[in-house]
Amino acid sequence: MTHTAQLIILAVTKTGEKSLVLHTLSSQWGRRSFIASVSRSSGMALYLPLNILDAEVTENPRSDLWRLRGASAFSPLAGIRNDVRKNAICMFMSEVLYRTIKDGANEDGLFEWCKKSILTLDALESDFANFHLMFLLELCSVLGFAPSEPGLAPFAGVHLRELSRLVSLPYTEALIMPLSGDSRGEMAEILLQYLSHHTESRIEVRSLRVLHELFR
Repeated sequence: MTHTAQLIILAVTKTGEKSLVLHTLSSQWGRRSFIASVSRSSGMALYLPLNILDAEVTENPRSDLWRLRGASAFSPLAGIRNDVRKNAICMFMSEVLYRTIKDGANEDGLFEWCKKSILTLDALESDFANFHLMFLLELCSVLGFAPSEPGLAPFAGVHLRELSRLVSLPYTEALIMPLSGDSRGEMAEILLQYLSHHTESRIEVRSLRVLHELFR
């Protein structure tokens, strides 16, 4: 059986010169991996982190690893790919999702929210230094444990007031809330700890260091 699907790439594992295992998020299956062949025309560019793909998925009755064919980009995401800062945020987002969402998990509304977040980042022309913080706050909410001042207090330390403001401000105002680079980095670490606590998993995100350097 073949299905048409829209998928978000979370990560890619090479399995040979021309084959990839794609770790994806979709509305149909939630977090699930598929195998795909790399074409000469598109190469790896089609499978960059958080690319949104339209594709056909063919079930394999002998394996849980179904095959993905005929993939094409839903959007070129030029706003992300042509901006080193946005691309770093994109890498951070994909790593957080990959390490947080378990195989087989299919949270209601998660795919639609992820898609909207990606397209929002792509469209923003300025004032996106706090975007990754808002992404973490919204991800917690989508997963069912919306951050609040009392809930954040055990993790927040000296940043409780700033985090409480981010939670309470309208989205557009939170994006432009003045923060130092060090504060952003420390607040992101706090929110990852909060996320780790509620998902009962250890979430270590290496790309956060890159963001800290870019948004000092």
